[in-house]
Amino acid sequence: MKHFALFCAIALPFPALAEAYSRPVPQAQSATAEFWFAIASLALIGALVVVARLVARR
Repeated sequence: MKHFALFCAIALPFPALAEAYSRPVPQAQSATAEFWFAIASLALIGALVVVARLVARR
């Protein structure tokens, strides 16, 4: 049992010596991505207007 406790005391701290996490560097948006984002934004606004009109009808 003493050997197991000694093994745990020696082996368990080693994962703490792992390399620190380095965050990924964000990439710039392409013109195509910005175009499709604008189209999707306009479609969302249009859908919200349609839903608002449907809900407001009496």
